[in-house]
Amino acid sequence: MDTNFLAYDHNGHGRMSGDKRREQILQTAFDLFSHRGFSGTTTKDIARAAGVSEAMVFKHFSTKDELYAALLEAKKCREGLTEFPWESNEPLLAAMKAGDDFGVFYHFALQALAKHQEDVAFMRMIFYSALEEHEMAERFFKDFVGEIYKFLGAYLKKRQKAGAFRKIDTRIIVRAFLGMLIHHSLNNILWDKRRTLLNIHNEEAAKNFAEIILRGTYEQAR
Repeated sequence: MDTNFLAYDHNGHGRMSGDKRREQILQTAFDLFSHRGFSGTTTKDIARAAGVSEAMVFKHFSTKDELYAALLEAKKCREGLTEFPWESNEPLLAAMKAGDDFGVFYHFALQALAKHQEDVAFMRMIFYSALEEHEMAERFFKDFVGEIYKFLGAYLKKRQKAGAFRKIDTRIIVRAFLGMLIHHSLNNILWDKRRTLLNIHNEEAAKNFAEIILRGTYEQAR
């Protein structure tokens, strides 16, 4: 349990405010969902792990689905996310402005790989959602992944007009690029935690992935 979510009254007793109790339940649910999935976690499990009654869970969340959906919004609030990560990535934005194609893909990849490593539990929960066909996965794809397609796609279309890239559907380029990043992270997070198959730093991975995508999409070999 993340004790940052716990609060105590002025007398030192373990009484929590309603907001702090809600935070505690959310954190507990997040921990369980990321290891068991939605179907494998019951509200009784959440209540037991949080040290509260099941009625207390339903007091804050009328259904398990409501609790599950609240996790995405809670994550944004806790991290202070008012914009997408790439919107504040200064090296990436500078590369875009300069038409530095390698810099664009390199800095995007470097940030994405770091985010994957920093938030393994969240990634596990999202993949559980997809496997269980829960609406949370669709919501995440629409609200986050879909925006990546728009962001990188807009840059690629601009560079295609300038004659730098071949006339390939930009969605295919973005999918190929994200495929490399996600597969690499999945290997490190789920399948090959000891990195026996491939053990490289994020900087090297980002550099090579950027070079691979560019060599396959430039109008002429460079």
